[in-house]
Parts: sequence; C-alpha cells; structure tokens
Amino acid sequence: MYYFVFSTIVVLIIAGVLYIKSYYDRLRWAKKRLVKIQGKWGKPINARRNFDLIRTYLDSAEDKDKLAVQTADDLDLISVFNYIDRTNSKPGKQYLFNLLHHPTTDVDALHDLDNAVEDLNMDIPGRELIEVELSKLNDPNAYFIADLFLKAHQPVFSSVVNFYSKVSSFLIVAALISLIVIPNIYSFIFLVLLFVYNIAIHLTSRKAISGYARSLPQLLIMYKVAVALVKSGKFGAAAAVKQSLTNLTDLKRALKFVNIESRFVNNTSDISYAAFKLFKLLFVIEPNTYTSSLKQIAKYRTDIKEVYEFIGQADAMIAIQSVRDGMHVYSKPEFTDVNGKIEITELFHPLIANCVANSLYTTDADRGALITGSNMSGKTTFIKALALNTLLAQTIFTSCAKAYKAPLLKIQTSIKTSDNIDEQKSYFQAQASAILNIIDQSSQKEAIKSLVIIDEIFRGTNTIERIAAAKSVLSYITANQNFVFVSTHDLELAELLDDDFVVYSFSDSKDGRVLVFDYLLKQGLLKSTNGIAILKSMGYPEAVIDEANIISERMMNKYLV
Repeated sequence: MYYFVFSTIVVLIIAGVLYIKSYYDRLRWAKKRLVKIQGKWGKPINARRNFDLIRTYLDSAEDKDKLAVQTADDLDLISVFNYIDRTNSKPGKQYLFNLLHHPTTDVDALHDLDNAVEDLNMDIPGRELIEVELSKLNDPNAYFIADLFLKAHQPVFSSVVNFYSKVSSFLIVAALISLIVIPNIYSFIFLVLLFVYNIAIHLTSRKAISGYARSLPQLLIMYKVAVALVKSGKFGAAAAVKQSLTNLTDLKRALKFVNIESRFVNNTSDISYAAFKLFKLLFVIEPNTYTSSLKQIAKYRTDIKEVYEFIGQADAMIAIQSVRDGMHVYSKPEFTDVNGKIEITELFHPLIANCVANSLYTTDADRGALITGSNMSGKTTFIKALALNTLLAQTIFTSCAKAYKAPLLKIQTSIKTSDNIDEQKSYFQAQASAILNIIDQSSQKEAIKSLVIIDEIFRGTNTIERIAAAKSVLSYITANQNFVFVSTHDLELAELLDDDFVVYSFSDSKDGRVLVFDYLLKQGLLKSTNGIAILKSMGYPEAVIDEANIISERMMNKYLV
C-alpha cells in the first residue's frame, strides 16, 4: 500500500511539473507569434500554399455566382491570392480563397463587410491578440476541419472493436490492481497481452481514422479560438456563433481525450506529449473516442460550419486591412446604378512592381473600348487590371486605384485561351467557344450587365474572317448594354466599329536600337507598330528588316490613309 501511495505522489508531482512547463511554453510561443505578426503586417507573405486543400471549401458546392474557371485563370487568381493572403489560419485561407471567387452584386453586403473590417482593425493591440488566437489554427491539419461539415460520415470501426475499446481500460486497471495487491505472473502476462493487442489495434486502425486524427484535434482548437474571439467583444452580439458553440458542448465532452491532445498543438516535441501518446496507444483510446464523436459530428455539422465560417471571416477581414495598409494607394469603390459609367482614377495592377497607373472614364455602356498598341506596350496588363479591380471591388471592397466608380458588373473574360490537344481544339476554336459563352451570359435579359474583357479577339484565323467576325460579335455584345474592352493589333477593326467603340492605344518610342515604353493609355488610334523593330533589336538580317518595312508602309497607307 505504501508503494502504491508513493507511486501516486510521484506521478502527480511529475504531472504538475509537466503542466507548468507546458503553460510557460505556451506563453513563450504566444510572445514569439506576436512579434512575427507585428513584423508581417502590410506585407505579402512569401510561403508555399497547398491549393488542393485551400480550395476544398470553394469546390464543395457549385453555384451560379462563382467566378468562371476561365476568368479565374485569365486573372491569375492564384497569384493574386498569394499577394492578398495575409491570413493567420488555414480556415482563414480557405474562406478568403472562396470569397475572391464570389463577386457579389449585393451592395449592402459589401458595406457590411467594410464596416466589420474597420471595426475589427480599429484597436490594433486587440486585433493582434486575435491574430495570435487565429494562428493556433495554422497547422496544416486545420485544412481538414471543413471535411467535418462538407460530407457525411460513416462508422470507421466494427462493432467488435467498438465494444472492446469500451472495456479495454477496465481490463487494464483490473490487471494492474491484481499485480499490486497480489503480484503474480498471470496478471502480468494478461496485462502484456492487453497492451500488445491494443498496440496492434492502434496501428491497424491508423488508416481508418487518419482523416479524423487530423481534423478532430483541430476542431477542438477551433472551438477554443472561437470562444476567445467571442469573449473579445469585437464581433458584436455574435448570437449565431454563440448558439453553435453552446450546441457543440456535447461534442466537446465526447472529445475529451482529443481535447487533451489539442493542448500540445504547439509543443508536439514535448516529453509530456510523448507520454500522452503512449498512454493513448496502450489504452486504445482512439477507437472509443472517434466512434462516439462521429455520432456527434453528424448531429452538429451545421454548427461546425457556423463556427468555421466565423473564424474564416474574422481572419479574412484582418487580411483585407493588411492589404489596404500595404498599398501605396487604394480606394473603396463607389457603386452606381445599372446605367452608370465606369470612372477609375489611376488604376494599377497590384502584382506589377512600380506599375504605371492609368485612368479610365467611359461613356455609356453601349459604347465599347478598343485597346490598340504595339507589342509589350501594356495592353493586356491594362485590361487584366481593369477586370481584377472590378473583382476586388465586388469581393473585398477594395480597389487598386485612387478612385473607383462603376455599376455592379458580372465579369467575363477571354484572355488566356490556348490550344487544347486533348479535345482537339485549335486556338481559334477555344477562343470562339469562350466568346460564345460570353454572348450567352450577357444578353439583354440579364439584370446585371457584364464587364467583357477579350484579349486579341479571334487570333488564330485569317485576317479577313477574324476582323469580320470580331466586328459582328463586338457590335452584338455592346448592343446589349455591356461594357466591352478588347485589345487588338487589327487597326482595320477600329474603322469598322466606327462610333460603336472608343479607341485607346499604348505606344512606344525608340532610343537607338532600344524600345522605350511609357505604358500610358492614350485616346486615339495607334499608327505605329514595333514588331519589326523588335526583330531588328534581336539581330535579324538587314535585308529582312528592309523588306518588312517596305511592305508594312504599303499596308499602312492602304488602311489608314
């Protein structure tokens, strides 16, 4: 008996020491994390991102408001996300990625988002403490929380294993008591066999519970983070998430051992974590824990989603303010009615270093804009920047411009079209298919008008048919009161479109053999090109250059005189 009491005291002392050490380790981690948070504010975060997991929440449902895959690719939305992503948690990344793919036409929702962003970021020390809390969900396993509410869950163990896992602990305790009261070889062998069998169950069940071994500990962390955020008082009444947290109390109790494990999330190399893992293995804790918790998860999927979206939105709102603070200039958009004009002052592309800003003031929506210009002069960058700023205005209520004023628009693009060998489509067929989709989605019946962006329309077929088809298509789309911006090298197209389109151009100048670009948008038709100059700068034979210049001059006189 004395030995038993002494052993108990030693175990309690060790447990107390490990708890105190764990507590101070968490404090040190929080201080280090706070310094890191303060140092990264307003800056893009250079990090590797797992987009297969980030896009899980986005891909969970199909809806008509989601940005088209073609448009997301055209706007390099992966690169844009890498620039905008200043989140601290994995749910925050998933939520922000989803937000960028869902431009809204609800002005009130955008203003509500902006007000929430301002309120949350007003108290900087308080916001930083929230960031520290959110960063507790920065483990890659936190990506898998979304799986808990995105899909149904089936039992992972047989009824026999479920029953054994419930009685195993009692058998082990009985064997230990037997050894202490009357030491004997039979109890010892029985105890060893129990441990061996439990280890075998643990190892063979790892695959079946691998997904839950990743997500459930993170779910408990998310619960605690959400409680901390609600207690901060920075999220108003938060009635819905409070109710969901209350509903999840039963699930939290079912996950008592997962709850213990979640405490070690930042100290997995700690000796106390190793001791806990050994205890969990020997007492076959996981099958019992996951069997009981799956029943609760099925019951509370809606509440898990509510808490997840609360966490994700909070993180995204902080990231939005970090993006704003990191720009040399930005504006909050002003949305006009459906018949309004587009008026953007000093528009720039956020991914282009030292990007030259351009302003754009359109007339009515039934008059498009034709963007001409020489190679590498900035045509494609400009139309991409226009579409991207429209997207950012209608998702994060932020524009990369000194001022942004426009109607709410549906964004449709055809920029990065390419050959598709698998589907045996030529470049022309691929772009023709993309433009047909634009025509179908921008009819007069649409309540929201479209911003249509097309780069090098119908490139890939002969000149005569390209120009004829382009003219008819562009006239048709603008007749339906859509904003149309098209880049082209076809100067003849400007003449055919006549008063239906305003013509803008980008130009260059020559400094010896070097081409100089100012990247400034100018109204009017560009009457000089640089394709031959580029060939000359690359060292093409003089005979080739001379003949090319003669033919070019002859053709320019034919079309532009």
